[in-house]
Amino acid sequence: MKNSKLFWLLGLVLVLSAFLAACGGGGETTTEPSETDGNTEKTDEKASGDLDSVQELNLMETAEIPTMDSALAEDAVAFNIMNNVNEGLYRLNQENIAEPAMAESEPEISEDGLTYTFKLRDANWSDGTPVTAQDFVFSWQRAVDPATGSPYGPYMMAGTIKNAAAIAEGKMDKAELGVEAKDEKTLVVTLERPVPYFMSLMAFGTFLPQKEAFVTEKGKAYASNSDNLLYNGPFVLTNWDGTGLTWSMEKNPEYWDAETVKLDKVNVDVVKEAGTGLNLYDSGEKDRAGLSGEYAMQHADNPEAVRELEPTVFYLKFNQERNGEKTPLANENIRKAISLAYNKQDLVDVVLANGSLPADFLVPTEFSFDEEKKDFREVNGKMNEFNAEEAKKYWETGLKELGVTEVTLEMLGGDTELSKKMDEYLKSQLEGNLEGLTIELKAVPFAVRLELDEKQDYDIQNSGWGPDYQDPMTFLDLFVTGSAQNKMSYSNPEFDKLIEQAKGELALDPAARWEAMAKAEKILIEEDATISGIFQRSVMSLQKPYVHDIVVHPFGGDYSYKWAYISGKE
Repeated sequence: MKNSKLFWLLGLVLVLSAFLAACGGGGETTTEPSETDGNTEKTDEKASGDLDSVQELNLMETAEIPTMDSALAEDAVAFNIMNNVNEGLYRLNQENIAEPAMAESEPEISEDGLTYTFKLRDANWSDGTPVTAQDFVFSWQRAVDPATGSPYGPYMMAGTIKNAAAIAEGKMDKAELGVEAKDEKTLVVTLERPVPYFMSLMAFGTFLPQKEAFVTEKGKAYASNSDNLLYNGPFVLTNWDGTGLTWSMEKNPEYWDAETVKLDKVNVDVVKEAGTGLNLYDSGEKDRAGLSGEYAMQHADNPEAVRELEPTVFYLKFNQERNGEKTPLANENIRKAISLAYNKQDLVDVVLANGSLPADFLVPTEFSFDEEKKDFREVNGKMNEFNAEEAKKYWETGLKELGVTEVTLEMLGGDTELSKKMDEYLKSQLEGNLEGLTIELKAVPFAVRLELDEKQDYDIQNSGWGPDYQDPMTFLDLFVTGSAQNKMSYSNPEFDKLIEQAKGELALDPAARWEAMAKAEKILIEEDATISGIFQRSVMSLQKPYVHDIVVHPFGGDYSYKWAYISGKE
């Protein structure tokens, strides 16, 4: 669910962990190190004659696999592996466009946009049995069934797949879910409402198929280790005992597109210390290593450095009501003053130093595009950019409206070294540019932050979000009145109406829907200053020059190794 994803992201992000790497949907997507500046660049695939005789890739993860059950998965490691060993109706390709995978072609869509009819291609599970439409019916029903306890199933399906919300609430049987196997190769999906981003949802891990007979036979042992799983993707998982710090992915001979897969094996070890990972990379034992904090700064000019821009945005949340009383942040001019009073460019250049971008926005750059391939970010551009002089004017007006000359606000942040550095920088900027403002930093462990956010017990909080599907709505609907993420007493009827229109009556009018979402973002950021962007995250890694065409994705599984290959190591 979004809530768990948000805070899981926050916990990892603030130490700049690299295993959540992702880049924008329309930008450069392969992690090929540049010979000049270390940025990612897309390269032409080499002819098969250029491939090394040994096609093995040696990688690291920063955490164990919590589960390989697609109905229960909610973390980056599991979704990343599932993306490589399984396949849904659609898969994100090398350009991060959702394209037919288990579906043999684009679906037939009813005129009202509510019914999708998919024809499945001839494809097999790793045991040689065919993948059928019933495998999707079983898996989706299982994911939305409250008895399963899926963290993502109800959230991803409710309001999208017909009857999913009622089933998740226990008011309707799972058999009533809007998914039906007409025959072995025909899957019919009925939606609750038109969903413009539905095809990108079909590439998300929660919608992967599961073979009912196999899951039933295994019972509680299902997905407990690599032997108690079936695979229908480019690779099969091997040598995973369910808890261990090492596993492999080997080429799947039953995969329908096995000819495309060049790697024979991907070996993965869990390495939790960045310094250890760097040593393994330098010794040649690993082909890729994530960089964080001081290591990112030290290797900024390394020709093997790879920078990957993610569609993950961090921002300050301004809480307008705390303990039943309005805070100074309920004043619009106070919020606007703070949003203009800190230099984001210096923060990303000096404090982060990893290629992150200043975020004068909510919807990230290089993430969502219209039918003409125009980046959504181009519509509103930058909003509430750093402007100390304008900030002072808003501040003085706000103080007069409040009838005070001084304001003290608490800033809630994490207790990691990098978190503290960022918050200290923000404190210095805000206090230096807004006379009479005192910022009291509150650095707490991650679990405490969860509790304080849930209770809405803070003034300002450093927060963030990563997408669940490729559409601006995955960011914008966080802030409608009463939403689970709107823990700051923000409410604007015009904003709410625009979001509702974009989800409803404008769903089949792409241009009007785009315009409504752009207006909503402008209200949120520029007019109401409800939140204030800090940065769009980039991560840095070192990658050996003989590694080619690892594809980075903006949501779901972070990486695809389907197209990767080794050339130039021998």
